Amino acid sequence: MNAPLPTASVNSPWQLARRAARMNPSVIREILKVTEKPGIISFAGGLPSPKTFPVAEFAAACAKVLKDDPQGALQYAASEGHKPLREMVAEQLRAQAAAAGVTWAVDPAQVLITTGSQQGLDLVAKVLVDAGSKILVESPTYLGAVMAFTPMEPEVVSVTSDEHGVDIDALRQAVLGGPQHGQSPEAAQQTSASDRPRFLYVLPNFQNPTGRSMSEARRAALSTAAAELSLPLIEDNPYGDLWFDTPPPAPLSSRNPEGCIYLGSFSKVLAPGLRLGFLVAPKAVYPKLLQAKQAADLHSPGFNQRMIAEVMKDGFLDRHVPTIRALYKAQRDAMLEALANNFGAMPVDASATELDNRLCWNSPAGGMFLWARLPAGMSATDLLPLAVAQGVAFVPGAPFYADHGDERTLRLSFVTPSVEEIHRGVAALALAMKAYAAECRA
Repeated sequence: MNAPLPTASVNSPWQLARRAARMNPSVIREILKVTEKPGIISFAGGLPSPKTFPVAEFAAACAKVLKDDPQGALQYAASEGHKPLREMVAEQLRAQAAAAGVTWAVDPAQVLITTGSQQGLDLVAKVLVDAGSKILVESPTYLGAVMAFTPMEPEVVSVTSDEHGVDIDALRQAVLGGPQHGQSPEAAQQTSASDRPRFLYVLPNFQNPTGRSMSEARRAALSTAAAELSLPLIEDNPYGDLWFDTPPPAPLSSRNPEGCIYLGSFSKVLAPGLRLGFLVAPKAVYPKLLQAKQAADLHSPGFNQRMIAEVMKDGFLDRHVPTIRALYKAQRDAMLEALANNFGAMPVDASATELDNRLCWNSPAGGMFLWARLPAGMSATDLLPLAVAQGVAFVPGAPFYADHGDERTLRLSFVTPSVEEIHRGVAALALAMKAYAAECRA
């Protein structure tokens, strides 16, 4: 017997769709409300630094767009997106792949401009996910992706991951499953198409939340395994331009273009408030993604698209993005220094027992986030109010897991606070942890 449909409230005449019950508030957005209190140093939000917004360039672009093509900028437009911008995206991706030593023949006809890359995730879910179908994600993974996929009622399965990305043996197990009682491994591999995962969602570069990057060896292994398993990949790359010392390896999509959908964003390199991103899709699925886009919002704002194209047209990103990298690298270094000063330097070749008894963290090679793990017996969720009381906020890591969240983990964003605030905030975090440890002993 089916469960009754949810209603908006006890006395409401509105009957909600079942999928509405699967929509929940973003944990991060709720925490950001706390950070609005005066005096709170926030390591919580995944917000680009406002210092990086090219205000003067956008002001000039706005005036030029309104002068040169006001009717076109303010009128309804093609759902695919502004043609010059799509061509710029294709050219940029081809150049980035070539710099990494590979050829990626991106056709502008495969580029769809989206209302932020978050809409790309929503379109992918609508087109590729049925109720009950299995989709695979890294462990942990981007919370916003899970929120976009969940209303389509999939079975979201975490694939064991390490500092290099998805574990390939675990991926094969998730796709093929193991033999049942009395069944040979060969027979177990004959999984019916309806039971096979629809795709694996990955963030290879400076992942949100962990900041980790997939190594070249792991990318090669994943591309090979995905092709062998006929497993489509959704490659989300909002942070790939934010490398500090060395560009990341070639995109997964450049290795198997027909088996990947690539998502990108202008939010991290220009301005998130314009809400523009893009996807690159194989011609086999592009038409349906376009139809889903048409149903969702007809098209992304044409005025915004023209402004971004105007800003980008003379190679501005090649001059602008290095300034973002330099700023974020300095702030990452400040956070690593502050953590070492307050918690002791990360030991080399420490035993598991030693690591269990201290705060541990990684050193991301780009992006906006650092991933940390509390000593055994501590919960980041329980620590958060004590940290806020000391004047600092972060995001607990457990919500970033599709299942079996690690309560000891937390995400620290280093790009919006100043260097001085980073040092004060980490010192406040240390005081909160001392207070937490004292409570645990009491």
